Amino acid sequence: MSAIQAFIFDLDGVITDTAEYHFRAWKQLADEENLLFTREDNEQLRGLSRRDSLIVLLKGKTVPEETMLAWMERKNNYYRAFLHNLTPQDLLPGVGRFLQEARSAGLRLGLGSASKNAAEVLQGLGIRDLFDAVGDGYAVSKAKPAPDLFIWVAGRMDVLPPACVVFEDAEAGVTAALAAGMYCVGLGPQSRVGAAHLCHPSLEAVPVSNVLNALSKLPPPARHPVIDSAPNPS
Repeated sequence: MSAIQAFIFDLDGVITDTAEYHFRAWKQLADEENLLFTREDNEQLRGLSRRDSLIVLLKGKTVPEETMLAWMERKNNYYRAFLHNLTPQDLLPGVGRFLQEARSAGLRLGLGSASKNAAEVLQGLGIRDLFDAVGDGYAVSKAKPAPDLFIWVAGRMDVLPPACVVFEDAEAGVTAALAAGMYCVGLGPQSRVGAAHLCHPSLEAVPVSNVLNALSKLPPPARHPVIDSAPNPS
């Protein structure tokens, strides 16, 4: 196999958990527009773009395009207001240690997130300087499960896909990593990320050396076809 040179991380659910902020922002919009939106509904939004999230929230209701655009902007404004509360304390357990270990091992670090607020979130968490490349919702036109974002990040780091490891907590992200021909470490339940090369509940008790050793025993990753690609990340 190619020697692993880089780690690429999803943001929400991997590095930090802003799901509560997303929920509160969508909930505020839903209440204002007399739409029903619950925490169970919010779980369905994991890994989705802003537009696709709104479609889920609408539950089959149709509204004009200009209304959708206005609602997405309102939701994002609510969410960005909540982001002002982010601090390094909002890193998920073990993430700070894992990033520092990876840096010490000489690995390049990249971020591949559909969020258009990714850079702002990294700043709030105090870890922006640890990353060699940040791919966000502005970077590519096709969102996960298309492989474009991860390939873009690898290119920015000047690393070939087979030498990259993606850390993902969403099924669409795992699909994107495999489609890119990269190794993938799934974080979360097997029912959601079981297609990844390795699976862990989180990064809390996972040393970087364990990941590298486990992947060194596997054959080189091969690119997988993508059945469906989601355009226009938000």
